[in-house]
Amino acid sequence: MSPSCPPPHSGLFHGWRSGRCLVALTLTALLAGCGGGNGAAPAAGGARAMPPPEVGVVVVAPQSVALQTELPGRVSAVRQAQVRARVNGVVVRRLFREGSDVQAGEALYQIDAATYQATLDSAQASLAKAQANLAQAAALAERYQPLAEAQAVSRQELVNAQGAQKQAEADVAAARAAVQLARINLEYATVRAPIAGRIGPSLVSEGALVSQTEATQLAVIQQVSTVYVNFTQSTAEVLQLRKALAAGQLRSAGPGAAAVRVVLEDGSELPRPGRLLFSDLSVDASTGQITLRAEVANPDGLLLPGQFVRVRLAQAELPGGILLPQQAVTRTPQGDTVLVVGTDGKPSQRTVRIGGSQGAQWVVLGGLQAGEQVIVEGFQKMMVPGAPVKPMPWNGGAAAAPAANASAAQPAASAASR
Repeated sequence: MSPSCPPPHSGLFHGWRSGRCLVALTLTALLAGCGGGNGAAPAAGGARAMPPPEVGVVVVAPQSVALQTELPGRVSAVRQAQVRARVNGVVVRRLFREGSDVQAGEALYQIDAATYQATLDSAQASLAKAQANLAQAAALAERYQPLAEAQAVSRQELVNAQGAQKQAEADVAAARAAVQLARINLEYATVRAPIAGRIGPSLVSEGALVSQTEATQLAVIQQVSTVYVNFTQSTAEVLQLRKALAAGQLRSAGPGAAAVRVVLEDGSELPRPGRLLFSDLSVDASTGQITLRAEVANPDGLLLPGQFVRVRLAQAELPGGILLPQQAVTRTPQGDTVLVVGTDGKPSQRTVRIGGSQGAQWVVLGGLQAGEQVIVEGFQKMMVPGAPVKPMPWNGGAAAAPAANASAAQPAASAASR
């Protein structure tokens, strides 16, 4: 109820009472405007509520996913040859640069060939002598032939002449073989590359005595333009894969479609895939592993023999697999979970089953349905558990950044307007 003012003729306190009345009327008007005239304080809910935070989501879409198995492996050369001495002698010169590529038949070492040259010359002289004896014996046998028919010489003399001719022919053949052997030894004094490839360090130096008997090793040549990657897989994984294929849960990738990807020690993947050559038919009794081999092109020489790598092998295909970015999945010893945005806009935790990885994504085998929205980005914005959120399409973080900038700009704009 509004207070009443005293009449103007109230006497000595007329001025003081007039001012008091004016203040009372002003307070009454303010209370009526804020509280509806009933004197009540403003409700706390009258302030403007904050909008729900924006989060990046991906929509679950089942697709055919190649199941990849990552296994440890070692690189080996396709062809490897040890360069060894085939004659005795002292190494005179080394004719190659260590670590370079050499061609088949290229000269690598020169062994002192003076004795082998002398042996060849002696063999050639013996051959010439044998050929001269053959010519003399042949002429004698030819001359005795008509004389024996005319009975000018005995038949025995003709037989002796013909025998001498045949012996001379054998001597010539033996002399030719000796010449050929001496020439081979002389050629072996120049050590040549048996195969094309990259040669390693020299194991001997000039002045070293090498032996044919001990087959002294001089160097090693390896072909690395194409390499083998040998890796193993446990029999338990192979058995599980075969059971899944038999049950129809997976589709076989086929013998020609088993692509092999090689991952280097720094985590990078070779751009060129390899091909699976074979799988061993026996199991290593000590480790329970099956050996597999892949062939990988290596024109840039990134793979070296003996190098440790990881092999990603696609052996089967999941018809209705789901791929999720790895940052969307929380992995704990108790299980793997994701946050799914419901129809009411509130996120809820969901347990999923992971079947492996494919690049930067997890392969989800169960726990999600097509069309559901899984939160990938924006977890730090959800301050109140169970509070509604605003799902936004996630494109590798590119789309979420402008949205975050826009939401951050709204409070700044409101502050500027105030």
